[in-house]
Amino acid sequence: MATLLPLLFSVLVALAVVLAMRGMDPARIYAMVPRAPSFWIVFAVFYLAGPLSEWAIFHRLWNLPAGGLVPLLRKLVCNELLFGYLGEAYFYTWARRRRAMTAAPFGAIKDVAILSAMAGNGVTLFLLLAVVPFVSAGDLGLENDSVLVSLGVVLVTSIAAMFLRRRIFSLPREELGAILGIHLLRIAATTILSAVLWHMVLPHVPVASWLLLSTLRLLVSRLPFVPNKDVAFAGLAVFTLGHETSIAALMTMMASVILLVHVLLGLALVALDVLRHVSGPAGAEEAGHP
Repeated sequence: MATLLPLLFSVLVALAVVLAMRGMDPARIYAMVPRAPSFWIVFAVFYLAGPLSEWAIFHRLWNLPAGGLVPLLRKLVCNELLFGYLGEAYFYTWARRRRAMTAAPFGAIKDVAILSAMAGNGVTLFLLLAVVPFVSAGDLGLENDSVLVSLGVVLVTSIAAMFLRRRIFSLPREELGAILGIHLLRIAATTILSAVLWHMVLPHVPVASWLLLSTLRLLVSRLPFVPNKDVAFAGLAVFTLGHETSIAALMTMMASVILLVHVLLGLALVALDVLRHVSGPAGAEEAGHP
């Protein structure tokens, strides 16, 4: 059964790619994106920030080789095209088959996922405190009740994790601190890079305004009980920058580009899986694949 799991994940990714491509117009996306190489360089760093930060974490914990970036990319595609945390399940099956690298992968993967959520919650709480005056005044288009309930959930889960940390976490305290720091750096990097990308598309808008909007987007995306997050963020964008038409086109373009990259990466990973299975166990072992 364990040998069939990687193939099962590949089939699921392939199905997700087919479903995603049904509602996509690559020609329209291509017409919208900038042609400047600098845009794609920044986009690549933005896109890879998550997998690279996780590689740094697991390299620290397990001495993960450079080839370990491939299963981390597959983890990203599984989470984005299929279901959240399905990627963690895949990565666990991948790591479990490498006992020379780690004998107990579950505890580390669990701790990394929980710390990622805690880092996001901490940033959300900080941002909520910063925008409370605007929410109270109704200027940002967010419902007070939704924000308060979301704040309560974030607080309760964060406090519970702190009180139960000795039962929840299995890694040493110094490792937990280092992992939390890497997660915070990743959140800061992606927030700044998204602002830079937006500024490269609409350079007439100051990068400081984009940075504010990127921060607000991070806030809205992590509030669990704010309905219609896209609508709420669109209202924030218009309130902050006042360019309704161009902002809407920009956000549509960026969302489409990110989805297209997920699809292309998923296709590449499925093709790689097919080649490895065709080449047999020797080729799979050589490539570091289960």
